[in-house]
Amino acid sequence: MQATRILIAENEVTFLALPEVPGGLAVFGGGYGIDRLATARWLDGRAIAYWGDIDTHGFAILDRLRALLPGTRSLLMDRATLLAHRDQWSVEAAPHTGELDRLNPQEAALYDDLRRDRLGTGVRLEQERVRFGYARSVILSTCG
Repeated sequence: MQATRILIAENEVTFLALPEVPGGLAVFGGGYGIDRLATARWLDGRAIAYWGDIDTHGFAILDRLRALLPGTRSLLMDRATLLAHRDQWSVEAAPHTGELDRLNPQEAALYDDLRRDRLGTGVRLEQERVRFGYARSVILSTCG
């Protein structure tokens, strides 16, 4: 069966733990290494989801990915996920502060709150700190 749904995960540990999704294929994005997908024409016409860290660089990578694959949607990179995992927050030492033009309104609002420290200083939620049951449930209900 040919994959119709692609889930790109930013971090290797998370990529390796992704649940199986019928008709789905997981791709290890490697952070800013997503640029190597620029020549992957086999991704055209497929439903693409990106799961990165909820931090300023995660949103910068999502923005960059959308330059290559404009229909990409984010997964588990929302305010509800961030707030549900407050006990897993860490500090982003060197945040990205530039403008990102390819985020949707909800993503842009959260990115702006993160880069302006409205939720705390350097707030970040690395994707591997999202509870597995929570992530699995969202992935299967969204992509499955």
